[in-house]
Amino acid sequence: EAQQKDRILNEFLPHCLGERATFHEGIAKPHTASTTQSRGAAAADIAILVKELGAVIVLKRFGVLAEIEKTLLPLGIGAVFGNGPGAGINPGGGMRKIASAVSLASMESAGATDDFPSTMSIGTSTIGTDSRRGKTTPANAREGALLLLRALCELGVKSVEPYVVPMLAAALDECGSSSSNVREAAEDASVAIASLANPLAASWLIVPVIFEALHSPEWRVKAAALDRLSQVAELAPKQVSRLLPKIIPTVTAQVWDTKPQVTKSANQTLLAVCQTNENPDVSPAIPAVVNAISKPADTYKAVEELMATTFVATVDSSTLAILCPILSRGLKEKNAVRKRSCCVVIENMSRLVDSPNAVAPFGPLLVPELKKRLLEKLALEEEEAKKKEAMLKKEQQKKSTKSASGKCQGCGLKKCPKSCLFYSKK
Repeated sequence: EAQQKDRILNEFLPHCLGERATFHEGIAKPHTASTTQSRGAAAADIAILVKELGAVIVLKRFGVLAEIEKTLLPLGIGAVFGNGPGAGINPGGGMRKIASAVSLASMESAGATDDFPSTMSIGTSTIGTDSRRGKTTPANAREGALLLLRALCELGVKSVEPYVVPMLAAALDECGSSSSNVREAAEDASVAIASLANPLAASWLIVPVIFEALHSPEWRVKAAALDRLSQVAELAPKQVSRLLPKIIPTVTAQVWDTKPQVTKSANQTLLAVCQTNENPDVSPAIPAVVNAISKPADTYKAVEELMATTFVATVDSSTLAILCPILSRGLKEKNAVRKRSCCVVIENMSRLVDSPNAVAPFGPLLVPELKKRLLEKLALEEEEAKKKEAMLKKEQQKKSTKSASGKCQGCGLKKCPKSCLFYSKK
């Protein structure tokens, strides 16, 4: 074991992180440069030893995991996806909120940026070079660490999952690197990590990390995070379906991003996550609903699709999360017919809601517009009643011999004499 440890720490790991020993390839080549191929080969060698010796021994006891963290997270996991001020550093600290979910040594460094403000601003501009993003380690070393993460994921050994999956945040953050090799390695590593993760990790770790990545100022990080969310929707549809009330508003915000790459990924992700819904009544209308989210002009087309839907299955919170934004927008239409159509859909849908708790989060979205619609209906009914009353009075006045002032229309007097044609003893 000591021999294997010495070989990993002094030969494979340095090569993987971009360091090459003198005379490594013989006396004819005393100083050979590190390449992506050589770093990938060293990463594969370490992965094979992990499979033979065990993940705990190699990653924890030999300190390989600590070296990966030092390379990818020099400021701790709390600084990932940051957008805060600093002297050439971006320590936003968005990941500090979910650092407790990370089962790595970086948990100890999660508070490394506690002195920095945690305010984050959502933008689409890029910060620039890696040095301005607070990346102090060389690009070769970060690429090698990402290649190692990918190699560990592709082993097919579940024992590495607790150590590798929490590094998804670092992999997504590196998708915004100024080095194309690092970006490619980061994207491959994030795909491998999402594939390895247990579906039960989607709710507690994967999706929260993706949400934080969507607050990054780097558009490449946003696009990569949205692609990973689509991947998770395919691998863990039940878990994603339960999270739709949180996912849909978050992804919808990215539909209006100024970068076309982010907008395209957001539209694809929105369709992928909505298709995880298990309600068979709504499934045929999902493409129209998703299209209406990105194109408000097509809102009524989606409402028409829903008007043709016969609701039979129970309506849960994930179904409401898909339909309520479109129905809320439809209630704001000026056309009364379209408003009435939305009210009909809401009435049909509300009869099958499984519990009050399912519809409670969407009350603020629909109730104000429904109240406005009710007030408009009451005002219209009141106006029609007044018109009907006026018409009735007018008809009665035509049949009466008295004018509006109470005088007879024949003689012009309030009390008709016997000579008047309209004289009556009553």
